Amino acid sequence: MPLKDLALACTVVIIWGVNFSVIKIGLEELPPILFSALRFLVVAIPAVLFIPFPKTSPWNLLGVGVFLGVFKFGLLFFAMKADASAGISSLILQAQVFFTILLSAIFFKEAIGRYQLLGIFIAMAGFSLFLFSSEGSVTSFGLVLLLLAAFFWALSNLIMKRTQSVNLLHFMVWVCLVPPIPLFTLSYFLETQDPLTLIISTNAKTWLSLAFVSYISTLIAFAIWGRLLRTHSAATVTPFALLIPVVGIITSSIILDEKLETIEVVGFALIMAGLICNTLYGKILGLVKASRQAVQAPPKI
Repeated sequence: MPLKDLALACTVVIIWGVNFSVIKIGLEELPPILFSALRFLVVAIPAVLFIPFPKTSPWNLLGVGVFLGVFKFGLLFFAMKADASAGISSLILQAQVFFTILLSAIFFKEAIGRYQLLGIFIAMAGFSLFLFSSEGSVTSFGLVLLLLAAFFWALSNLIMKRTQSVNLLHFMVWVCLVPPIPLFTLSYFLETQDPLTLIISTNAKTWLSLAFVSYISTLIAFAIWGRLLRTHSAATVTPFALLIPVVGIITSSIILDEKLETIEVVGFALIMAGLICNTLYGKILGLVKASRQAVQAPPKI
């Protein structure tokens, strides 16, 4: 990967890692469902007036909009409001990797390698440790919400696997048009019957948080990520996502002064080990075998 693209990949990782702390700041004044609805509304309007409709089925847009926009982000923001720290949220959400693998095996008959199964079991041990943390960074209820959010993210991944050769920026802009109405409706009945007053009374810090989450984290970061995926293989690009929880936890400790218990540090290490085993083990094993073959090969005369 050229140095320029390497810098772009690291930029996306930093944006998405910092994003969790920025969300936490925005949730200080706004309820989670309303904040999520505003996030997608700001992205979609007025962008859909200038961005052409992507070359895919409207059902794909609707599916990703509901699973990713309504359920995944709704559950994530709800968990982060009171039941999960920013750093741990960035980590637990990576369970979407394992859910995607399992669902792909069920619906697309994709084989699961031994190293992937090993990674899943190691990560499951890490997730289970968070159930035993006392007054830690996530409650049991928050853990369930985050795992459900990861599951719905995986469902949206399956839909996006079917949308080959689609402009990702165009796709995401139109996807963002789906969640606002159902989210605003849920917010009205579950959070506040006077959302306009609440929105108008928010301070500049909340609006800056919303702008970052909407434009930088969603539009710019997804556009860069989509360009990298078109230019390089998925095996080259996707491992960078392993750094997102690292950035998320470091950022939350600096900005929000969040700390991890010892058992949570062990859980973090196990989940990261599972992710690395799942994502990189096959690649590392291939390099080791290739180097052994090169060493054992008879010298050319």
